[in-house]
This record gives sequence, structure tokens and C-alpha cells, in this order.
Amino acid sequence: MYLEFFGLKAKPFNNTPDPKFLYLTPGHREALAHLVYGVQEQKGFIVLTGEVGTGKTTLLRALLERLDGSNTAVAFVFHSALSFDDVLEYMLEDFGLGKVGKSRVECLVALNDFLIERRRVGQNTAVILDEAQNLHPSTLEQIRLLSNAETATDKLLQIVLVGQPELGAKLELAELRQLRQRIGLRCAISPLTAAETGDYIRSRLRIAGARDLSLFTERAVRRIAQYAGGIPRVVNLVCDHCLLIGYADQTRRIDRDIVERAIEYFEEGALALPRRQGFAALAPLRGFRWLVGALIASVIGILAGLALQPDAVAYVSDLVSGSLSSLADALGAQ
Repeated sequence: MYLEFFGLKAKPFNNTPDPKFLYLTPGHREALAHLVYGVQEQKGFIVLTGEVGTGKTTLLRALLERLDGSNTAVAFVFHSALSFDDVLEYMLEDFGLGKVGKSRVECLVALNDFLIERRRVGQNTAVILDEAQNLHPSTLEQIRLLSNAETATDKLLQIVLVGQPELGAKLELAELRQLRQRIGLRCAISPLTAAETGDYIRSRLRIAGARDLSLFTERAVRRIAQYAGGIPRVVNLVCDHCLLIGYADQTRRIDRDIVERAIEYFEEGALALPRRQGFAALAPLRGFRWLVGALIASVIGILAGLALQPDAVAYVSDLVSGSLSSLADALGAQ
């Protein structure tokens, strides 16, 4: 709804792993190079770690784009709560083999034949396991056994384990020492620096078609960097909400005061609208804060989409907030 107001062609701060918006810091660039090299040069096990929200999945999407059209077939397993048999079945489906049998033995034989045939014609095969820190050690050990498929010179299956820093700790377990010894490459993604946060915001604005890359003032960027701690996902959430507030306020430049209101929303669960105090009644609420904030944000989105004047949006929103506050009081909110 704010795209036309800010002259944007796409939402710049969506929290989806769109490689189009990939911002490569030196650390991200190095990690991506390691991933591409490890898969193409058949290094066997490759491990990528990074804190929550640092862009691991986005980096994986970029890896898939780099491998698209190459001689590498990739299975991407992003459900980390699966058993080994489920992981195996998921891989076979992704490789286009479908249902090959009911037993683990039949599945393993089918996978092995598939890998050997691909190697015979000079093709490569890889599997990516996202959120691998959640996999049970016994599942990881079974996955390690898949790497036994090899020739005298090549690994038939490249296995990329991706996860939070806890993955590194899990790989230090005694029962996973054989897997640990087979890791050919390790890489990690670090949080953005303050300077990189500013570049990240401007990069996403540019890709989204913004004519003014200084839409966020330097004071605003510094506050976002301080609050987000270098985590791109948090940067996206704050920036997106800043644009929403800026649109409601009819302000074409985002300064620190708008950032503070966006942060207040995430900290307190109460949406801060300009020039109105109608949400003050929501301050005492605890259990209903996030629900109420989300409902009000939805209402504002609908009203703004109807092209109402900002004062009208604020006025009606105040009425809604008062009704929700009364409802919370009636339910015994503390």
C-alpha cells in the first residue's frame, strides 16, 4: 500500500529468501563462494552456520541459482524435524525418483543407483539440509553414511548442512566424530556491521526501484543498526514498519522519530500512530498487546488501501483501538 507513495516497484523489506535482494557483505560473498566451490568440486560434507536471521536461507537460494543450469542436481530439505527415513524419501522425491519402495533398503539402493548413473555421465548430485541443528544425532549419523557412496576419486553425493551456531556444537558430540572428520569445508555468516546495515538498507531500496536511496536518514539508519544488532531479518521488520508509519503520517523521509515508534511497536506491542494518543489506553495490557497491535496494523492497512486521508485513518484507528481496549478490559486483561 505504501509502494506508490514512496515510488517503489516492489516491497523492499519482505522477510522472504528472495535472491534478488541478496546483499553480499564480504562474509556473505566468501560463504557463497565456499558453498559453490564445495559442491562443484565434490568436497563431500560442507557446513554453513549463522545466527537466526542472518540470511542463511537467502544465501542458499542464491546457491541454487548459481547451480541452476549446471550439471548438479540438488535436493533441498528444509523440514528439520524429519527422521532419516523421511529425509531419504524427501530426497528421492526432489530428485524425481518418486516412490521407489517401502523399505529403507529399497530407497538406499535406488539412491545409490541414481548417484552412480549420474556420475557415469559426468553429472554431480547434492543435498542441502536447512536448519540442520534440529536433526537428531542418530539422523545425522545416518546421513553421514550416505557419504560412503563414492568412487576411488569422487564423492557421489555432496551434503550441505546449514544451521544456527548450535549445529557446530552438535557436531562436536562424541557420537558424531566420524561425521566431523568428513567435513571438507566450513563457513559462517556474521551479523552486519553498522556500515553494512546502511548499505543493506540502500541496496534493498535500490533493487525495489526507489528513486531516493536516502529515504532513511543517517540518524534513522544508525538507530536501526543499533536496535537490530546486525540481523537482517530484524532490519527488514523495522524498516517495513517504518514505511508503514511514514505512509500513515504522509512523511516521505524516515527519520529517527519514526524508527523509535516502530521499535516501540515491537517492544510494547502497541502501534504508534502520528499525532494521536488513542493507543495510550493499550499501554497497561500485557497478554493482549501483540494481538491488539497486529489487529490494529491490519485495520490501518485496509484503511490506507482505501486511500483515505491520514487524519481519517488515525481517527478511525483510534476508535478501533478504544473498542479493542474495552474488549480486553472486559476479558479481564491485566
